[in-house]
Amino acid sequence: MSFFDTFSQMLVILFAIVVGFAANRLGFLDGPTNQKISQLLLNFTTPALIVASVLTGETLPELAEILSVLKVAALFYGLEGLFVLAVPPLLGGTPGQKGVWRYTLGFPNVGYIGFPVAVALFGQGATFYAAILALPFNLLTFTLGPLLLGGGARFHWKQLVSPCTCASVLALALALTRLRPPALVGEMLGFVGDLTVPLALVLVGSLLAAIPAKRVLGGVRVWVLAALRLLAEPAALWLVLRPMGIDPLVMGIAVTQMAMPTAVNGTLLCMACGGDSEAMAQITFMTTLGSIVTIPLVAALLL
Repeated sequence: MSFFDTFSQMLVILFAIVVGFAANRLGFLDGPTNQKISQLLLNFTTPALIVASVLTGETLPELAEILSVLKVAALFYGLEGLFVLAVPPLLGGTPGQKGVWRYTLGFPNVGYIGFPVAVALFGQGATFYAAILALPFNLLTFTLGPLLLGGGARFHWKQLVSPCTCASVLALALALTRLRPPALVGEMLGFVGDLTVPLALVLVGSLLAAIPAKRVLGGVRVWVLAALRLLAEPAALWLVLRPMGIDPLVMGIAVTQMAMPTAVNGTLLCMACGGDSEAMAQITFMTTLGSIVTIPLVAALLL
């Protein structure tokens, strides 16, 4: 595991947030523009990225191999569910903040940040396994995510048929049936989908710029939550998987994906469903900043 490869990758990601922060302070981005960017991401670039994740690889592993990774994914998301249920009541806060605590504990950034980190740690062959592990995430974050962030009063069933949800179902179906559309389709979707990661991170930076400087780093709750997201959850998953004889590559990918910072989708969903965007931007920034050190640390200590 190369500490410096991972460290440099995280600095690149953090730089995109800094660009968004500067763009807002210089007047290039503002509240209405942020809203339009979030809609662009949710309705076009993110669905393209989700489907492209299973279309752009050179080959697909055997079905049995895919199913074995999905079994690990069931443990992955089941463990997160326990944290989601147990921790937020202990942390307290407003209803909107508790929604952010739940989303943070349930949804690490397995896609936008997880893919490049997986490649940096385990090589190019890790990309597909990381994509399979992210398939349930894509489906859950756009169905349960709004419910966790906005509460039942702000949840609408039409969110279950959003472009991102439909793209997630399609991607899972393509992976399981091993259907491969023409390569050009994957290239086109990948080209548009590649806009998602930098644009979403720039959006996070722009949202942070609207928060008074004293509140950017959040309070004690944000720091505790960041420690749980970045250290406690991957350690717990390692303890669960270690005695099960899981393939070392799959286990390594799963544990490091669990150590990812908060998914930037949370910021988009907060803006769409009326969640606490300020708290979401704070925890996204703090976990992204902290992960520069914690991801290499998790890789070195647990793998």
